[in-house]
Amino acid sequence: MIHDIHIVGGGLAGSEAAWQLAEAGLRVRLSEMRGSGERTPAHQTDHLAELVCSNSFRSDDAESNAVGLLHQEMRALGSLIMAQADAHRVPAGSALAVDRDGYSAGVTAALADHPNVTLVRERVDALPEGPAILATGPLTAAALAEAIGGATGKEALAFFDALAPIVHADTIDMDVAWKASRWDKGEADYINCPMTKDEYLAFHAGLIAGEKTPFKDWEQDTPYFEGCMPIEVMAERGVDTLRYGPMKPVGLDDPRTGRWPYAVVQLRQDNAQGTLWNIVGFQTKLKHAEQVRLFRTIPGLQNADFARLGGLHRNTFIRSPELLDPTLRLKSRPNLRFAGQITGCEGYIESAAIGLLAGRFAAAELRGETLAPPPIETALGALLGHITGGAEAATYQPMNVNFGLMPPIPGRTKKADRKRMYTDRGRAAFAQWRTPVAAPEPVEG
Repeated sequence: MIHDIHIVGGGLAGSEAAWQLAEAGLRVRLSEMRGSGERTPAHQTDHLAELVCSNSFRSDDAESNAVGLLHQEMRALGSLIMAQADAHRVPAGSALAVDRDGYSAGVTAALADHPNVTLVRERVDALPEGPAILATGPLTAAALAEAIGGATGKEALAFFDALAPIVHADTIDMDVAWKASRWDKGEADYINCPMTKDEYLAFHAGLIAGEKTPFKDWEQDTPYFEGCMPIEVMAERGVDTLRYGPMKPVGLDDPRTGRWPYAVVQLRQDNAQGTLWNIVGFQTKLKHAEQVRLFRTIPGLQNADFARLGGLHRNTFIRSPELLDPTLRLKSRPNLRFAGQITGCEGYIESAAIGLLAGRFAAAELRGETLAPPPIETALGALLGHITGGAEAATYQPMNVNFGLMPPIPGRTKKADRKRMYTDRGRAAFAQWRTPVAAPEPVEG
């Protein structure tokens, strides 16, 4: 099939961009190197939009959470990623978590079956000459990364991202662990493993002393992203850091004691059958044998079998605030748009959101139309604005969507009301952006 636009990369951003373009009637060539004999350090399958870390798209609360508002906006724009996430949802309280295999298989089938999409399993080493979207993600292959560096004239930034372990449910000791959500809100969607003070201190010491994956020479100075920090790196920041982070016991009453534990390890359902659970916030670069030994010291996990152990991979992204225009085009080569984590957004849903916008901007341009960027009061507009100029380029770091990217609510407001005011304002701005301005009536005479 002759194509109108070439998308390189079949992750969440590339898949969403392809869907938006195909649904708009444009012919898409979607290139994905997995399935051609190529692999990445993090992916396990050749499915499109594979989730390599957590299976959670985070909060689905559109009334008081910025990422929930982003979910709502994307659903309204016909997002494939959101449709498949909703179709393969698993229990996670107020969060949107998915059966990772069913979800990615659904995305793959939808695009492979679309008459306007040609899915090609190939590695692309050179920048396309025609209209294209580069959505190769944080694990861009070396040759293409070098070509991007040549086109941008800027040195790519990089950080480390780590994978959390996944446990087989039937190996969790439920005589020790219990199911509950924090403050008993919603359903009992998390498995909680309690720790005493002595158990926690021994675990903390084990994290620090445990043998880690060594850095390669070229990785020595690569910073971590704060939102996906390996647990042993957090442990090094202080003895209580984990107790105020992923091991926070607040709001979790141990049914055996009626009180909060000293610390708690939480697991979240990872597939529809409930047979796999991931350890929340336990991204790690500990060696595999060390992980098994140490994580089996957690009460309730003493006999745990692991479906996947944690890992570490290097992520790269461009300095988008100075390189991209407001519609995600590379200023030096406007036939190229960038989307997803390579732009410096962080998170599954943020990557898909930028893919959605890149696809819509490209579709409008190919049809000879103009699509205005969404208002900065919306979740989509706030994220886009940060990436394409709102952030300080010299200190640019990956960012999740949050209310801090939006203009402040004017005047004095109660803290309890502020989040709802952000989402109400965002919905109004989004509705106005989506409503076309009517052409003026012709004047007679």
